[in-house]
Order: sequence, then structure tokens, then C-alpha cells
Amino acid sequence: MYGIAMRYTKNQEEALDILNTSFLKVFTSLDKYKDSNNLAGWIAKIVFNSAIDHVRRNTKYKQVINYNIERDGAVHNGSLQQLQAEDLFRLIHRLPNASRSVFNLYVVDGYKHKEIAEMLGISVGTSKWHLANARKELRSLLEQQKRYEAAR
Repeated sequence: MYGIAMRYTKNQEEALDILNTSFLKVFTSLDKYKDSNNLAGWIAKIVFNSAIDHVRRNTKYKQVINYNIERDGAVHNGSLQQLQAEDLFRLIHRLPNASRSVFNLYVVDGYKHKEIAEMLGISVGTSKWHLANARKELRSLLEQQKRYEAAR
């Protein structure tokens, strides 16, 4: 559950706040839980929703006119294959809050832009812009990492 919370925040304190809020919701809503086979899934969904609520409250989104992702391109697959999962996780955490949240929802969790827009209260175009921005930032961070490793 901590991993879910950390995916949408930049620090442990915020993740712990999300977990505290989530478990308060779990304990106050136990009477509503019906599926006795999937308690962990139910709790994970509450943590996820609490993390999204946290992002909504704490991130100022800029409305952006439809942005063309194809113009920006994607992170190169070869670069990603060279990274360990832990390294990629660290790079993702360096992204701006809004772009990181959209990136996680789209790439990691598999949501569509329309769903992300509804969850975060932003337009579809803004969701696409944040994804493109995240990819651009990741590309830049990967290049910095390559230059650093080449200089060693």
C-alpha cells in the first residue's frame, strides 16, 4: 500500500498522510466491504483513490490547449531497457507532480486520457500535455544520466 502512495507523491511524509487517510477510510467503511476474498484489493483501491484526491488538492494544473504528443515523441525503448526498475522509479519521482501523476496513471496503471481527465478534474488535452511533458523530462533525465555515466 505504501508503494501505491509513493507512486503519486514526492516524499514519505505525503505518502504516510495518504496511508493515514486511506486506513481511516478503511476502518470507517468496513461495514460496506462485501467481498471477503479480496480485502487487499479493496484497500488498494481506497489507497489509490486517496492518492488521486491528494494530487487533486495539492497540484495546480495549468489548462493547456490540445497538445500533439506525436510531435514530442516517446522515451526511447533502448534507453528504458538499460535502466533497472529502481533507477526508473527514481527518475519518475523527479518529474513535476502533475506530469508524474498523469504518467503513472497512463503508463503504469493503464488508464486512458479521458479517464485520467475525469479523475484529476482536468481536460483530455491537459492530460496529454502532462504525459508528453513527462516523456520529455524523462528523456532529458536519461540523457543527463548517460552523460554522467560516460564521464565516470
